[in-house]
Amino acid sequence: MKRPFVNALLAALLLAGCSSYRPAPAAFHEALDQPYRLGAGDRIRVTVFEQEGLTNTYAVDQSGYIAFPLVGSVPARGHSAQEVEATLAARLREGYLRDPDVSVEVDRYRPIFVMGEVGAAGQYSYVPGLTVQKAIAVAGGFSPRANQANVDITRDINGKVMTGRVLTSDPLLPGDTIYVRERLF
Repeated sequence: MKRPFVNALLAALLLAGCSSYRPAPAAFHEALDQPYRLGAGDRIRVTVFEQEGLTNTYAVDQSGYIAFPLVGSVPARGHSAQEVEATLAARLREGYLRDPDVSVEVDRYRPIFVMGEVGAAGQYSYVPGLTVQKAIAVAGGFSPRANQANVDITRDINGKVMTGRVLTSDPLLPGDTIYVRERLF
């Protein structure tokens, strides 16, 4: 009589552990293959050739705009660097410069956040090529109670916030939040 009860209890525990599993949505991995989209906290370097007064670094503010001399606020959130480049050139062409040659590149990406069972949870700088494992290493490594197999990542994709479970070898995007769960045993 005791054996079936223990088996049923173990089966219930296993099912309960599986019910919280959230595999990463397809859009999660598709976002890695798309051109990088700017967001609040990014800083871009704008070069207007032969116009030293306009060449500078500009921060994308919380409302998603950059404040650019002569033309004012330019939308940046959700746009690629090439799209911002085209917008700036078009606006400068409207009565300011005859044929502006504009170049835009990301100077500094918005930070990532590492939480949960790590040595030093917090905000960290993003660098291209950063993986979950490298971000956890920067955050002091796994704590002794950490689940080291996979982590939960929260990511903003086209204005929609999604959370999915990924392996530690998966790449990160700027603005991602990594949560390292506690292991059960």
